[in-house]
Amino acid sequence: MFPTPIQKRSAAAQATYKSLLPVALILWLLPLIAVMVFSIRPDADFTQGNYWGLPSSFDLIPNYSQVFFNSDMPRYLWNSVLITLPTVAGAVALSAMTGFALGVYRFKGNLLIFFMFIAGNFVPFQILMVPVRDLTVDVGLYDTKTGLILFHIAFQTGFCTLFMRNFIRALPYPLIEAARVEGVAEWRIFLYVVLPLMKPALAALSVLIFTFIWNDYFWAVVLTQGPDAQPVTAGITAFNSQFRAAYHLMSAGSIVAALPPVLIFFLMQKHFIAGLTLGAVK
Repeated sequence: MFPTPIQKRSAAAQATYKSLLPVALILWLLPLIAVMVFSIRPDADFTQGNYWGLPSSFDLIPNYSQVFFNSDMPRYLWNSVLITLPTVAGAVALSAMTGFALGVYRFKGNLLIFFMFIAGNFVPFQILMVPVRDLTVDVGLYDTKTGLILFHIAFQTGFCTLFMRNFIRALPYPLIEAARVEGVAEWRIFLYVVLPLMKPALAALSVLIFTFIWNDYFWAVVLTQGPDAQPVTAGITAFNSQFRAAYHLMSAGSIVAALPPVLIFFLMQKHFIAGLTLGAVK
């Protein structure tokens, strides 16, 4: 039923695997490598059609200096920080409380409410574009960071609740019963008994939501415009002029925009893997 591990295969199979693995890795990284090469090309290479040849010069410092000091890129990055961090905090906090209520308490309509949270994940977000945009215009939140934050919190809470509820259901229930026998209030049980056990899940979910929100482009374009509220994913397009695109600056901006989630993942890698694998085995 399951494939045989490569360590138990024949010597020829292992040699083939080891030889094809670097090729597959290079093919997978090829788009990223192309963006990195584009980011150090001079503007003259693009005007002369030298897209895939060797760069005529390596303009690493000029390109990235122009991105940081002669554009609104720092402002767009700061907007992304102001949008992503409150969204992560809000979605994780709400889902932790909702997951606790749905995972611990038994009441009529528990599964119905849980299924409603899950159902939101199956709605194609593209069909929500017009009503959500009209709603933000009507309530005065269009082209504001607050409107984008509130929407992301509402849209991510469904997935986060699914994650938290299932994690809490796997926790040892006798701990909660023992705390109740001692007369501990329910909110104290959540804060001092359940929440400390949820740290791996909180870390893993925070990394996932941070990546989702930081890399969001669709809603950044739909709900914001201009450097006052747009995050970095949408702000990169500001390097396009009316008649031509500054591919070298867009590539440099893309590399800069991709660094924070990569850094967050490596900093939280231990907790992220622990959160995803906790409870996988007895």
